[in-house]
Amino acid sequence: MADPATYRPRTGEIPTEPGVYRFRDEHRRVIYVGKAKNLRSRLNSYFASPRQLMPKTRAMVFTATSVEWTVVGTELEALQLEYTWIKEFNPRFNIMFRDDKSYPYLAVTMGEKYPRAQVMRGERRKDTRYFGPFYPAKAIRETLDTLLRVFPVRTCSAGVFKRAERTGRPCLLGYIDKCSAPCVGRISAEDHRALAAELCSFMSGEGKRFIHDLEKQMQAAVADLDYESAARLRDDIAALKKVFERNTVVLAEDTDADIFGMVQDELEASVQVFHVRGGRIRGQRGWVVEKVEDMDTGEIVEHLLQQVYGEASMADSIPRRVLVPVLPENAEELQVWLRGLRGSKVKISVPQRGDKKSLMETVTRNAEDAMRLHKSRRAGDLTTRSAALSELQEALELPVPLLRIECYDISHVQGTNVVASMVVAEDGLMKKSDYRRFSITGEAARDDTASMYDVISRRFKHYLAENFDPAAQVPDAEPGSGPEVQEPGTPVADTLTAAPRAKFAYPPNLVVVDGGKPQVTAASRALEDLGITDVYVVGLAKRLEEVWVPESDFPVILPRSSQALFLLQRIRDEAHRFAITFHRQKRGKSMTASVLDSVPGLGPAKQKALLKHFGSVRRLKQADAAQLQEVPGIGPSMAAALQAALADAGADSAPAVNMATGEIVES
Repeated sequence: MADPATYRPRTGEIPTEPGVYRFRDEHRRVIYVGKAKNLRSRLNSYFASPRQLMPKTRAMVFTATSVEWTVVGTELEALQLEYTWIKEFNPRFNIMFRDDKSYPYLAVTMGEKYPRAQVMRGERRKDTRYFGPFYPAKAIRETLDTLLRVFPVRTCSAGVFKRAERTGRPCLLGYIDKCSAPCVGRISAEDHRALAAELCSFMSGEGKRFIHDLEKQMQAAVADLDYESAARLRDDIAALKKVFERNTVVLAEDTDADIFGMVQDELEASVQVFHVRGGRIRGQRGWVVEKVEDMDTGEIVEHLLQQVYGEASMADSIPRRVLVPVLPENAEELQVWLRGLRGSKVKISVPQRGDKKSLMETVTRNAEDAMRLHKSRRAGDLTTRSAALSELQEALELPVPLLRIECYDISHVQGTNVVASMVVAEDGLMKKSDYRRFSITGEAARDDTASMYDVISRRFKHYLAENFDPAAQVPDAEPGSGPEVQEPGTPVADTLTAAPRAKFAYPPNLVVVDGGKPQVTAASRALEDLGITDVYVVGLAKRLEEVWVPESDFPVILPRSSQALFLLQRIRDEAHRFAITFHRQKRGKSMTASVLDSVPGLGPAKQKALLKHFGSVRRLKQADAAQLQEVPGIGPSMAAALQAALADAGADSAPAVNMATGEIVES
């Protein structure tokens, strides 16, 4: 750990204007981002008496090796820049409001030609309307199933849709009238999009209008003695009312608000939010976060609103009112920022009485329950992980704690399609965002030891290039993978451009390879050849679960009930799973044959563009040179070569087939 005195800036060098600051560690990673009205006052508070800071703040100050700052003109600019940098660098010591579970949303993919309604979790996608989140997932699945009776939009995957287009037969939902079957032309693309828009309108709170319109249609059908249509409309009305009744009215029906409740102790804070739309609770979310600095409730609320509403894809989900337990100090700047995202006025307030106050108390009770559950679960998990890491460090006689472990595995079938995987565990938990995979070719693919040497060399060449020679270029490196350097005082306008990201994260304390002594020797030799001496290597052999260390003729035998062995097995099994998945993907691609592969200069991107434009190889064969040149990237010479290759293949040539599965991929 670094001594804060070694990088503390002189007091006179720090400006007294508002700004944003960043702490960096020895690898130049940003580990904390903060903002201040007075940079000098805030930064001096970290260095005046660092050993009296809160535990996590003290750990951050002693982990950092430098601090930088940027002066801005207003507090609003500081708010925007702080959020931009937190999203860009994902600092490990900042409060990060990650969902305590992945909540399901009802998503309608309005960006597609035929929009699809589905239940989705995880990252948000462009041109997709989201409604929710909903809890439990069963509720939204039942709701979607009910809504398909009235709004029969497409719900099938792209593969099912294309197969129905080829065969001319819809799926089961098309036969039972829960899909309008655009795949077989029962409805035009424009009418299907309008149907999807109506579904979005209903989910946005316009349910009463749809119910009223259906009731008028039912009355008209009865007047015309069309009782079958009237009965169908009656059932549709009942279905919509059923969906409507699932959400009890809790506020006035014109109320759109997000209501946040919070509880906290010295180390953590638990937050819950109810999303109220049209007076009804449409969704619920929750977070439990570790506190870094000695923040008051208002500062936590500020960070919460930044992260919940900061993403552009969330802009259409920002309500007119945001109810919080305590107003942040810069509430006016936050309102201006949210108004810019939403496009209309947003009011942040604290409910004082009435139904809103009562609902806030309910949300707070949910936050208390979530905190209790989190602590009871975390106590067992944290104790077990800490014990496993300490036991492993002691068994291997390592001088450093095992904060980060990387595990590598090689996968192939009789030497073909050789691939490798790298999985990462931090503090005993898998970190999927840092996983990497490698394709291995040439001499390196001759056996497992050569492959392991190649993979370890490639991974740590990136580390050396990124940290010691930013201008160096290595075979696998992406452009701009070196560390970004920010001089103090850089204008805010120059910092809003996203910095290039490194392809690999910082180095591990321990490298685990799947295998015995030969694989360990190869990995150790790769690190020695690169001059890296502070990364330790072990291997876990499958046969007897022996742990091999370099330059030892005998393995380390961990007890069968050892938590350290369980940890190594979990990491090794995850590396094996990740490698097998990649190997299967690569093998499937290599076993796919297509007539387009024989055309010189026609790569995968142009093949995909041609098939997307014409729909199939059969239609492609029927196109003339002018029609071929309508596809971007296809010029006269390429069109001529393509026509010649298709003519040589013959009009009756077989379609492309995946030789591993027998699936026809072109027709």
